[in-house]
Amino acid sequence: MADESWRAPAIVQELAAAGVEEPPSRYLLREKDRSDVKLVAAELPEPLPVVDLSRLDGAEEATKLRVALQNWGFFLLTNHGVEASLMDSVMNLSREFFNQPIERKQKFSNLIDGKNFQIQGYGTDRVVTQDQILDWSDRLHLRVEPKEEQDLAFWPDHPESFRDVLNKYASGTKRIRDDIIQAMAKLLELDEDYFLDRLNEAPAFARFNYYPPCPRPDLVFGIRPHSDGTLLTILLVDKDVSGLQVQRDGKWSNVEATPHTLLINLGDTMEY
Repeated sequence: MADESWRAPAIVQELAAAGVEEPPSRYLLREKDRSDVKLVAAELPEPLPVVDLSRLDGAEEATKLRVALQNWGFFLLTNHGVEASLMDSVMNLSREFFNQPIERKQKFSNLIDGKNFQIQGYGTDRVVTQDQILDWSDRLHLRVEPKEEQDLAFWPDHPESFRDVLNKYASGTKRIRDDIIQAMAKLLELDEDYFLDRLNEAPAFARFNYYPPCPRPDLVFGIRPHSDGTLLTILLVDKDVSGLQVQRDGKWSNVEATPHTLLINLGDTMEY
């Protein structure tokens, strides 16, 4: 039987804790990528668009949304109705989860029998080929909607409040998604429920990304450049960890975290 141990890479947090002086070769970017502009981003040439969800019924705010979607594809959302304390709890509980001993976290592993990948659970992203360059990050990926399709076998039971807090946060972001999608339909002069009626209980996932300290951050990607294949991504950015970058007009720029705002990214599906 062929050795397929490469399908189950090490947990990155464990590598970092071991004090490696340089990331293992599986994480190192190829030479051509190291000089790529993706690694040398500048400050945004102009501020990210900001949309006030509480005023989205008005013509002025709707125009801001249209401009943001047409010219950027992402924007900051304010007055979104999710309490600041709830957002802080989500971030703090995620930190508590990742800071637990590896044995406790492995109860929720996304590898069946140590090698068969599934989308939900704790671990790393899918490894498809032996020469795949791996991201310097771990993740926890959970289906939150529809609620009846949640698989709590992958939901951490510690911290004890994790499940309740995540469900409350997911309900808030579902409302935000619906409000934005309805506003987009009206901008296209469609019935406001045009997109919602076609979602048919579309699945929603919560993904927690953890980026352990890296001895050579210039040689790795936390998460490789990508676009989201979803309708919308509602991103809660850690105010204490920088590194988020966005591409516009072929140029990469750094995005500074703004406490208690949400970054909305238009997914490929909705863009099409």
